Amino acid sequence: MMSQSPLKIRGLRVRAVTVPMSEPHRTASGTITESPLVLTDVITDQDIVGHSYVFCYSALALKPTALLIAGLEPLIAGRDVAPLEIQQLLGKRFRLLGPQGLAGIAMAAIDMAVWDALARACGLPLVRLLGGEPKPIPAYGATGYDGAQGSARVAGAWAERGIKGVKAKIGYPDVGEDIAVVRAMRQAVGDGVALMVDYNQSLSPIDAIERGRRLDDEGLAWIEEPTLAHDYAGHARVAAALHTPIQCGENWWGAQDMRTAIDAQASDYMMPDVMKIGGVSGWLQAAALGATHGIRLSNHLFIEVSTHLLCATPTAHWLEYAEWFNPIIEQPLRIVEGCAVLDERPGSGVEWNEEAVGRYLVE
Repeated sequence: MMSQSPLKIRGLRVRAVTVPMSEPHRTASGTITESPLVLTDVITDQDIVGHSYVFCYSALALKPTALLIAGLEPLIAGRDVAPLEIQQLLGKRFRLLGPQGLAGIAMAAIDMAVWDALARACGLPLVRLLGGEPKPIPAYGATGYDGAQGSARVAGAWAERGIKGVKAKIGYPDVGEDIAVVRAMRQAVGDGVALMVDYNQSLSPIDAIERGRRLDDEGLAWIEEPTLAHDYAGHARVAAALHTPIQCGENWWGAQDMRTAIDAQASDYMMPDVMKIGGVSGWLQAAALGATHGIRLSNHLFIEVSTHLLCATPTAHWLEYAEWFNPIIEQPLRIVEGCAVLDERPGSGVEWNEEAVGRYLVE
């Protein structure tokens, strides 16, 4: 438990790792074979350490991101472990550069690790520090851009594990192929499993409307990112034209992007990415917007901290469950009867498997 004196930041430990995928994950824009991650430890004067990781998407961004995060140490060393204050401090420092891209990722890495340190110091799971309580969050798994047969195989495997939903990457040359994927998956999982599809921003608004109308009769839970993530007007046109809900949000930077999307009526559901939305602090702003406007929120990746945040989100919807980063996590998130389940361990659930970290370390 935290002592009477304020917990202060002593320094940072930043490491870059490349974690291989157990199976390559194909999308409409390319195939992911490995996960380039930056691991951040916030070390305090009471030897309590907070952890976070961020996903760099491309190996080209791995070392620059690690260097940028490490370069923030002089700005926060000696300061109280006060996440909202540190968020404002770093936000001011990067105001002219902007909160997007590597700067946004670096700020989120610090934010998540500071919140983790504070929760550990208080002896509480992050969700309880935020005023919520652990509760089961329904989880869905994903299949890549794998065609009808491959998508059905993966969907069936998820259903056998008791998962409550499956999402497929689509955007094939012809909408008939998109429909064939959905129907093959439905046959594989039956009627009790929700199906979602993700176009990964691959369509124009007109094409999205045309394809979406063909998909409207397939009983989908949502159609995700049919057009460019920041084409709010385009997404609004698509959302207004279709019966199937539209899902967006994983590529918005900060709560301001989410507010712009809400003002444009660009999406029926929203799925912030905790790294891009601004860490835990940014998610709290997004959750307040979701609650104010009655919009159901899901997550994108970062399953450990995202489960805590969804448990503290009034309009929580689905947990996007992926096992990509599990090899470096000491105690991976548990899925019980298709739901993510937290325990009472202090912190955000991020703890390193140091043997694996050493194996995947990038010098």
